[in-house]
Amino acid sequence: MSERIVHIDSDRFEEVVLRAEQPVVVDFYSTECPPCEALAAKFEPLSEAWGADVRFVKIFRQGNRELAQKLGVASSPTLIFYRNGQPVGDRLTGGIKRADIERNLSALVPAERAAVIAAGIPRKETDVDILILGGGPAGLTAGIYSAQAHFKTLLVDRGLAGGNVAITHQVSNWPGFTEPVPGWKLAHDMSAHAWATGVEAREAVDLTRVDLEKREVVIDGLETIHAKKIVLATGSSPRMLGIKGEREYRGRGVSYCATCDAKYYQDKHVVVIGGGNSAIEESLFIAKFASRITIVHQFDKLQANKAAQEKAFAEPKIEFLFRHEPREFVAVGNTVGAVVVEDLATGDRRRIACDGVFIFAGMTPNLEGFEGAFALDEWGYVKVDEQMRTSLPNVFAAGDVRSKPFRQMTTAVSDGTIAAMAIARDLGT
Repeated sequence: MSERIVHIDSDRFEEVVLRAEQPVVVDFYSTECPPCEALAAKFEPLSEAWGADVRFVKIFRQGNRELAQKLGVASSPTLIFYRNGQPVGDRLTGGIKRADIERNLSALVPAERAAVIAAGIPRKETDVDILILGGGPAGLTAGIYSAQAHFKTLLVDRGLAGGNVAITHQVSNWPGFTEPVPGWKLAHDMSAHAWATGVEAREAVDLTRVDLEKREVVIDGLETIHAKKIVLATGSSPRMLGIKGEREYRGRGVSYCATCDAKYYQDKHVVVIGGGNSAIEESLFIAKFASRITIVHQFDKLQANKAAQEKAFAEPKIEFLFRHEPREFVAVGNTVGAVVVEDLATGDRRRIACDGVFIFAGMTPNLEGFEGAFALDEWGYVKVDEQMRTSLPNVFAAGDVRSKPFRQMTTAVSDGTIAAMAIARDLGT
């Protein structure tokens, strides 16, 4: 632990933070908290660079609940920046990136001093056998196999390890579990397994520069990673509909994550867009909170699996509007209050009043920063061969980012296994 970091409890908060002569950054952390662990890997080196000018403080949130509640700290980790006893700048939570911390730290000191500190932060060179870009099931599995084969393996993720599984309500078809398992729990266990085998991780980082031909990646502008082999496992993200109001009200009534936001719709009416597995399974979860759910689907029947359909049709809170598509999200005040839908048979439009909208309209591959690097299929996913090799030598792709007919956790794990074993053969084991 850095000598620049001070651990305190609530009884010293006023003395150490509010009455401090220098600026202060406070980290409210918890135990068994992967985002907290990811932040700690950044907090300590930043304290060494900035500690002469900014006081770094850590407070155990679970042991100081009253103070946390008083300050409105509702999640771990949470960073709060203080100057002259007053909070300033942005409050940072969740998967916190180094760049966001440095932006807030820079605002606490004179610009000239901030520039000097930034210039003095040492750069780092790291050589690995296998670099995995993406920490979902495919990336974690590739890491487990690679590390167990005694290859130096580094996993890098723009967010936190776990991928979309971490924000999935329940996984009901994972072998070995007769009852559905919470997505966050499965993501946590898979990550813990990878770290236990020796996989190193850099989470919640920015990819400053990527040169896949040279197999060279720079993260956070500070660390240059050189790899013999790269596995691209960046996954996919929810596909946006591209209709009026969607982008404007994202996070203000328009959501793509039931696990994240369903709790805010207690006893309210929500509209769900989609009819596949995700739309139906997440609607069943939303039904635990909402009083009414209207599922809008473009076809005349659902595409979800039969078991999910049966549950949805039996749920009295759910009603269906088939052969319709949304055309606009309409605001009431500063949040969504209605959806304009069109009857695909007649062309007629009507307005459905609601309190929020959840969109489950498929996914799109996460290839930002990799444009033009690979051969892609007609939907924009990376083409690979049977061993997960891309069109670029020594670069493999696994999981939801690659071209394939089915995208499930089980197929992602399979991809990661195949990629790691093919790489092991290439590297001579």
